[in-house]
Parts: sequence; C-alpha cells; structure tokens
Amino acid sequence: MTISDRIRVKDVRPLSKGHFSFNAVTFDWKRDDGQWQTQNREVLDRGDAAALLPYNLDGRSVVLVKQFRYPAYANGHDDLLIEAAAGLLDDASPEQRIRLEAEEETGYRLHEVRKIFEAFMSPGALTEKIHFFVAEYDPSMRVGAGGGLAHEGEEIEVLELPFDEALAMSDDGRIVDAKTIMLLQYAALRIFSGAT
Repeated sequence: MTISDRIRVKDVRPLSKGHFSFNAVTFDWKRDDGQWQTQNREVLDRGDAAALLPYNLDGRSVVLVKQFRYPAYANGHDDLLIEAAAGLLDDASPEQRIRLEAEEETGYRLHEVRKIFEAFMSPGALTEKIHFFVAEYDPSMRVGAGGGLAHEGEEIEVLELPFDEALAMSDDGRIVDAKTIMLLQYAALRIFSGAT
C-alpha cells in the first residue's frame, strides 16, 4: 500500500496567494488500524530551494553570508542571521540556481558544485525541500563583491571564516539557521575530518 492509497484529499482552500501559497487542506487519512480519520492542516507552499557551503581545504575556511530575516526577528532573534548562500529554485534546476545564488550572494563563480543530499525543513507545515550542495573555492574564483540583489531587498554581507570558528558559532548560538548548521556538520564529518 502506498501513501496515495491511504489519503483522500477532500478540500484545498486558499488562505493567501501572495509571494507564497497558503492553503487550508482537509483530507481523510487511513490509519494503521484501517479506520479513516478526517484531518485539517494549513500548508505553506513556497517552492523548493538550494543551499551551498563553499569551502577551502588549504585555508581551512568557508564562505557564509549575513543578512536580515524578518521572520527570525519576529520570533525574538534580534540580530542578523549568518547563513549558507541559498535561494528558491524559481523554475531552475537546483544546480543552476545554486550557481547563480553563489555568485549573486557571495561573489564567487564556482567551478564544480556537488549535491550532497535533500531535506524537508519543516514538513509539518511547509512543502519546501532544500537541495544541499558543497563546492571548493579559492580566491581566484571571486568575480564580484556579492551582496545579493538590491531590487529583491537583499543586503548581504559576505563572511569568509575559519571552518573551526564557523563550527563553534553553530555550537554557541551565533549561527541558528538550520540549513547552515546541517552543512557545517556535514563538512565536519565528511570534508574537514581528514584535513589537518
């Protein structure tokens, strides 16, 4: 039996259709005991995204960005967020989008990007799935200042940090962005673990 055999969507009612779609959904779910149960959920569809951690093995460093995020501020985070470069796919492939975002946000034109995994970030309410990438960088790949696109409201500071400092920042709460913590943990386990 597949999930499709266990669900009957009864109603999808738009609550908001702005930058993202927000819907009230009513569905019947077939429980493990065979009984059908009606459930209601509110679902935010913002599309899928891609995120990237550029790293330099020789310099033992990573490139992150720092910017204002209103939802984090509204939830009590009174500081700019330190994050991995990322962006919504907007009808591009994950690799195409992350190359563009890396250049727009960090100023680096990366040669080879490597997809490492995909993850749903908040599957209880969001449809969003993030495609995670890593890529080696070196100073010669810097083709611009980065900073994002002003017409999209972006005002981004580029941070080149020692990897150990970035990892410590996720431990002590200076980095609180989930996608960035996930990428730093991946780098600790798979990229920098054998590097001296």
